[in-house]
Amino acid sequence: MFDLPKYGKGICLARMAELLEVLGVDRARLQDRSVAITGSNGKGSTAAFCASIGHSYGLCTGLFTSPHLFRVNERYQIDGVPIADNELDELAGRVTSAIAAVSKRRNEQFGAFEAMFALACLYFQESDCELLVFEAGIGGRYDPVRLLRSRLTVVTSVDYEHVELLGNSLELIVSDKSDACAADGTIIYGENCRALRPQILEYNRNRNVESLFVRDEIAIGGESIAAQSQRFDFLFDDHHFRALDVALPGGFQLNNAAIAAALFTRWLRRTRPGEPDSVIEMAVRKGLREARWPGRLETIAQDPLTVIDVGHTPDGIRQSLAALRRIYGERDWILVAGVSRDKKAEEIAAALAISFDTIICTAAHHKGGDPAALAAIMRKINPHARIEIAATIEQAFKASVALARSLNRRIYVAGGLFTAIEYAAVARGLDATKLSFF
Repeated sequence: MFDLPKYGKGICLARMAELLEVLGVDRARLQDRSVAITGSNGKGSTAAFCASIGHSYGLCTGLFTSPHLFRVNERYQIDGVPIADNELDELAGRVTSAIAAVSKRRNEQFGAFEAMFALACLYFQESDCELLVFEAGIGGRYDPVRLLRSRLTVVTSVDYEHVELLGNSLELIVSDKSDACAADGTIIYGENCRALRPQILEYNRNRNVESLFVRDEIAIGGESIAAQSQRFDFLFDDHHFRALDVALPGGFQLNNAAIAAALFTRWLRRTRPGEPDSVIEMAVRKGLREARWPGRLETIAQDPLTVIDVGHTPDGIRQSLAALRRIYGERDWILVAGVSRDKKAEEIAAALAISFDTIICTAAHHKGGDPAALAAIMRKINPHARIEIAATIEQAFKASVALARSLNRRIYVAGGLFTAIEYAAVARGLDATKLSFF
């Protein structure tokens, strides 16, 4: 959509501020209406939950996420509807012109994500969205979402990722992500951040940022997990909502749903104080029940049963695998695995290999790593498994379906976003080589 490199050069904050000014984006309104979602895993689901709650409450709600899965339009949604092609083209033209002017004046190189963020700000402002939910790209300290100056932000989880940018310890990574929040604001942390609580509290103290944690200040109870739905009790501030249904599968989604519920109720208390608790509960209940987010433990076929997962960090992959086994059982699976060439194949293979006795290693067309090298790692970890190599996603799809039907097995596709989405595209009769990722 933009003829720009994925990332710009250097720190983007000053040039982004100028770009938003040139585009006429009202940053004061952005601050009042926005929430920012950061974290290593769970950002997309949490953002989708929050936007769904906002829409259920009756607010015109904008949602900006990344990456997209099939079309770039997915990144920009209002009330669950992706932006139309003609609107996207028109706004992209305006952003492109503004970037050219700012780049010439500052002699700096913008990145494509920066352009996409600016487009989202412009689109939501001109659509008069009342609640804006923004998912961060990488980190928080130097990510464009820091320009929102949001007083309510989230760190969904922390894992080792982008260590060359964020730091080589979890303490450094969580600190970077925490910097998306404005001073005197509130950050809601997911359950896996609790081990870092002492570091987080001290880091946030100097900016007078309140730190809230799932399973500490935000209580979860009465958990029930099944294939088609999940349920939990939510207790936070003065709200006590029992038996909230969550349609997205996986026990880890309860963490994300609780974060989203806490985030929305706090945002509402700041912007619309005095709302009856019954009205808030109705919005939270409906929003969590009706939220949809493709790619995470998504069932894409029934014959044979085929589940894909776009998790691409070791912790995210382990969480999804644990949820898959809890929902569907441990036996009778064929794993189709592929790892992007810029990811640590050893760590991802270690999270998957031991749980499967039949594995097909493949490579996505986009950034796919060597399937033979992945197979060698899988064999070393699980020498008793039947391991095959499929050079392409198309071959992996054909081989896995044939094998599943002959052995009466189910298929799980995991290891990375591109592997999962390209496999789903082939299953739907699409040409996986034509997908354009970012």
